[in-house]
Amino acid sequence: MPPWLPYHDALIYISGIAEIMLGIGLMVKQTRVLAAWGLIALLIAIFPANIQMAINFVREHHPQTWVAFARLPLQLLLIYWAYVYTKPIEPSQRISR
Repeated sequence: MPPWLPYHDALIYISGIAEIMLGIGLMVKQTRVLAAWGLIALLIAIFPANIQMAINFVREHHPQTWVAFARLPLQLLLIYWAYVYTKPIEPSQRISR
């Protein structure tokens, strides 16, 4: 967590709850697009915390530093993945039963 942010523990819990709720929102057709945009905003908002974690791991010579750096491009991939859900499903892409 970046040191300039207050209430670290509260922000961690709030972002975790938001992540779960938005993930559930992706599964509901009526809320899918809004939830996807919310996830994009959340993933962008927590990106500085992931950068800070990587910095801290380097400073501490943490043995799992590579994991902290691997999260950074993964976060960009997750943002793109959420963006895919902002587009309406074309009739040709729907599965008919």
